[in-house]
Amino acid sequence: MRVGVFALFDNFGNSMRDAIKDQLRLIELADELNFDEVWLGEHHFNSFSVVPDPISLLSYIAAKTKNIRIGSAGFLAPYYNVVRLGEHIAMLDNLSDGRLNVGFAKGGFAPDTRHFLQTNDDLFELMLESIKAIELLLSGEKIDFDSKFIKLKNSFITPNIMQKKIPTYIATFSSPKTIEFAAKSGYGLMMSQGATLKECVDAAELYYSITKTYPQIVVMRVLYMDENKEVAKHNIKPVIDHFIKSMRAAGAELSQPHFNLEEHQKLLSSRADFFSATKFLDAAIFGNEDDCLATLMELKSHIPNLHIGLKPSSYDPKINQKMLVEFSQKIMPNLK
Repeated sequence: MRVGVFALFDNFGNSMRDAIKDQLRLIELADELNFDEVWLGEHHFNSFSVVPDPISLLSYIAAKTKNIRIGSAGFLAPYYNVVRLGEHIAMLDNLSDGRLNVGFAKGGFAPDTRHFLQTNDDLFELMLESIKAIELLLSGEKIDFDSKFIKLKNSFITPNIMQKKIPTYIATFSSPKTIEFAAKSGYGLMMSQGATLKECVDAAELYYSITKTYPQIVVMRVLYMDENKEVAKHNIKPVIDHFIKSMRAAGAELSQPHFNLEEHQKLLSSRADFFSATKFLDAAIFGNEDDCLATLMELKSHIPNLHIGLKPSSYDPKINQKMLVEFSQKIMPNLK
């Protein structure tokens, strides 16, 4: 099992700059505590999840860390020029001394498709074409590529990557088409914070049925540590709810809601309207060290080649730092 941190640069206050700085401090701490990986999301046109430019953030993280692997979870491939993204990836691999993981996703929020001049109907196919073109560009050879959306002639990029092959992952919500593509291409899978254990196992088994090997599979999970499990659950619920509400607002091009802990009871009455808040909570890792370890060991026992992306989920950055330290001291030794 590889243990990492999943960073979405959540902004629970009024300062996006503070949200960025707080998350970067958490990532530097994860490196100091010998976590294996950090994964960055990509979200645009909202003031809550402040990760519109993962390339700049990954460059900064590469310079500020020494050992932790850095990864995208994932680049919204349809919204990039493939040659430019290939160049960015090659440069990031060099800047990080070969510590780069690359994940891709298709996106689909309404403001994204409008501003980046794409349609939802094309996103999946464009993602697949982009990934294959980028993989060929990263080979260091001059390539020709002729597909429905992408046409390259005698194209190449520099610099050459440091790794023989950059580990590549595809985000999926258990889509058989995505899993089949990843399996046939030798890519890993990335599962969301709300993916159930069964969904993760089914994805891995479908992959195995195609290749007779299990994928490297990154499973994102909300984390909240507290000696009292009910207190942990109580504290984690408003954070999950606000995340879901903010993402729904971003997807619908609405103003971002203001975070107010006292208003949480009002939020509970409309929980059914939140896309996957219940699944996020059901899948979360929370409670004391024994509770958290038990949940992790269950995941590990059912999912081969597991990478865990932990998202410490307090609205207070100091509590998130404390949880990361506690996890590294009390839980991580039992996972290694």
